[in-house]
Amino acid sequence: MFYILVLCVLSYNSVTECMANGEFRSDYTYYNKAGGWLKLHMVPANWHDARLRCQLEGAVLASPLNPELKSSMIDIMGKFDPVYTGIHSTFSKGDFFSIEGVPLSAIPAVWKHYYVDSYADDEGCIIMRGNEHMGDFKCSNVNYFICYKRADNKTITQNECGTTDSEYKLSTVTGSCYKFHRTPRTWSRAYMACAAEGGHLAIINSQEEANVLSEIFTAIPKKDITKVRGQTLAHIGFHDWNEHGSWLTIHGQTLKEAGYNTWALHEPNNVTGTHTGWVGEYCGSIYTNGQLNDIWCDYIIVFICEKNPLSLAMNWKQ
Repeated sequence: MFYILVLCVLSYNSVTECMANGEFRSDYTYYNKAGGWLKLHMVPANWHDARLRCQLEGAVLASPLNPELKSSMIDIMGKFDPVYTGIHSTFSKGDFFSIEGVPLSAIPAVWKHYYVDSYADDEGCIIMRGNEHMGDFKCSNVNYFICYKRADNKTITQNECGTTDSEYKLSTVTGSCYKFHRTPRTWSRAYMACAAEGGHLAIINSQEEANVLSEIFTAIPKKDITKVRGQTLAHIGFHDWNEHGSWLTIHGQTLKEAGYNTWALHEPNNVTGTHTGWVGEYCGSIYTNGQLNDIWCDYIIVFICEKNPLSLAMNWKQ
């Protein structure tokens, strides 16, 4: 278990680095006046990817729901201006609500130089600038964004995997933590989900680790797993890196260098053709027995994330 030494500091901008109800993630900062944790994403994304990234991190795409939260968002955004807010009309054009369901009319906003005009009937997301001004924007454009985790009365405690996500379990065999995602995604979306959780798509480094993943996989009820052409598969962390035949882990090692190169019978076979509807199997997966398989990158299946227990862990903050 990780023991947490917490150093509390209340600074001039009302940021405190500790809470009576625990810590969230080491890459988030607690803002006292916002009543929660904030994280600025300095790599721009479109609105839909920004929303998903925040969700996968256990937070929401931040909206200036009150003056205090708005002020904290402006404090953290700095020169990264403007940012997407969680206010959108993607469900029904013209009906703007925050991720939490708060209507635009109830959100304190400054519309001096910006306004909601839904130009060309194609602006369904709201941005905010450092001067508090807000306006609608095309959701497919990219912007910086801020994720927000509201503090509540529930105790937030990181587990032995250095996360508040109880689905991550520590393996005493490998020293890594693993999570089986039952919500199927494409390989790239699975990669994104694992990264957002402070980990990566699982990489097999030994037969022992293959056995661990096989045990995790086989423990999942078959009804919860999307099958591929009648076969049970899960995305993991290797790819052909667009070389079509040169398989490497997502950390750049050959499978042999990584320590595990056991393919299933007749794999990799790069199934392709009009009868499949997919062109080329260029991403990595495993069968329930832990043996490797190549798969179409856009195929939506379950996946396994691996996490170092120290990533995101809160030991102390200053």
